[in-house]
Amino acid sequence: MVREIRLVLTIATLLPDLLGTYGDGGNGLVLAERARRRGNDVRLVTMELGDELPEAEIYLLGGGEDGPQRLARDLLIEGSFHARVEGGATVLAVCAGLQILGESFSVEGDDEFEGLGIVDVRTKRARTRSVGELLVDVGGRALVGFENHGGETSLGDGVTPLGRVRRGRGNDGNFDGFRSGSIWATYAHGPVLALNPWLADELLQSVLGHALEPLVSVADDLYNERVAALNSR
Repeated sequence: MVREIRLVLTIATLLPDLLGTYGDGGNGLVLAERARRRGNDVRLVTMELGDELPEAEIYLLGGGEDGPQRLARDLLIEGSFHARVEGGATVLAVCAGLQILGESFSVEGDDEFEGLGIVDVRTKRARTRSVGELLVDVGGRALVGFENHGGETSLGDGVTPLGRVRRGRGNDGNFDGFRSGSIWATYAHGPVLALNPWLADELLQSVLGHALEPLVSVADDLYNERVAALNSR
């Protein structure tokens, strides 16, 4: 049995009133519960409009519409988010959250806006909107979810795709999301960590610094059923 190390882990969901259109705020609940079941003390906090950025080991960014996406970008620029990430904090960014971490993103036609500049990633407006099931091969494991976005994302040097798209579009029809340092990003909603318990554990392991004891739950059965269904289509 793996010996667990008890510590206080702070998980922060950022601006879910702006970046929570598709239930991405549920990612925090999943991480917190899976950490608690391994014996860790967890603080799950939320940064809402008007709040200062909390100190945390894990920050979660979700999806949102064009206007809220720009406002979330402005609020994070004003705070210490960039410094927290440079200091080693782990980030999971989904859809609009993925886009604002980059150098630039386009919304409302071809209008281009400056991103946070944390990752060498750029998103332009795609010719068609990507809506539907998303299945991605991430290091031999399947990531499942759904996507609903109008962007096409290109990655700069040193930025690795999260995985190769097998169904859906992701960044550009070939790859989805990216990994850069302690940042994980994807276009998959769901919430993605509720649909992919293995990915939740990967994030926790990267923060806790040790292997996790297996945690078997109904989430694993639902994940396996979803992967099988997508592979059969």
